[in-house]
Amino acid sequence: MPRPVWSGAISFGLVTIPIKVLPATENHSISFHQYHLEDMGRVRTRKICDLDGKQLTNAEIGKGFEVSKDTIVAVTDDELDEMPLPTAKAIEIAGFVPYESIDPIRIGEGYYLQADGQVANKPYTLLRKALERNSKAAVAKFAWHGRERLGLLRVQDDVIVLHAMKWDDEVRDPQELAPKTMDLDDDEIDRAILLIDSMTTDGIAGQDWATDRYTEALEQVIEAKAEGKQPPKPDESQAPSGQVLDLMDALQESVQKAKSARGESGKDATVHELPKKKTAAKKTTKKTAAKSAATKKAVGKKAVGTKSTAKKAPEKKTAARKPRRTA
Repeated sequence: MPRPVWSGAISFGLVTIPIKVLPATENHSISFHQYHLEDMGRVRTRKICDLDGKQLTNAEIGKGFEVSKDTIVAVTDDELDEMPLPTAKAIEIAGFVPYESIDPIRIGEGYYLQADGQVANKPYTLLRKALERNSKAAVAKFAWHGRERLGLLRVQDDVIVLHAMKWDDEVRDPQELAPKTMDLDDDEIDRAILLIDSMTTDGIAGQDWATDRYTEALEQVIEAKAEGKQPPKPDESQAPSGQVLDLMDALQESVQKAKSARGESGKDATVHELPKKKTAAKKTTKKTAAKSAATKKAVGKKAVGTKSTAKKAPEKKTAARKPRRTA
């Protein structure tokens, strides 16, 4: 069970529900260290004071805001915790909306909310069942990590989930990115719908494609280089050809492949070809080259290598004008 990242309460009208917030997701990505390419010495980030050149620990570092060039206002963690903000200690529900009305692009990280103590079980269950019964989601406000944020509460498997959301002004307008109006006939649209239907599944979980192939490939590269072998080469036969095909032919072939992959017959997917216009001509583009193996080899070299004696970077003391500090 992961550690709670925050504790407080859900404020629901006059109802207060003590809760703990736990991460709902895990990060399985492979992390790299930075190394000096010349001698494979580890490159580290150190926190150095500008005035005396001393390397500092986290206990020696505080928060401050520069109000002018020579004046820094110090702000303590206790002062931040005691701010007169209703959402500093509570996830304050502001209203309820249909879940389908929320634009997915606004939804961010997810957290599980756990009832904190026996006294919280009944109101927690009450809110959960109320959200389930009317298919609504709660829009809330909360303050974490130095800012107030917008949140969304929904139900998943008897647990209330909190999603951080973007504010209105944080979502860019996509209208300028939309392509110009294109002329499409009904047969092209019908065949695209047929392709969608042939690729439709009941959900994401358990599907062959719901795996992180990048991480798997990266593990193979690291394993090979750790054993002194060359990393595996990419399969160029699976690389996109870069050739622009006839749209209807491409849709028809895609439908047949999708049905074959699911063990279904592709015969019922056949749609009569449209008469080809004399003015229409197939356009071709040059075949794009696959990523070179030499580039991947260079990346792998940065990730794995025999570590030699690391060079210790000399600490450079810089003279600076000491700012005036205010409490």
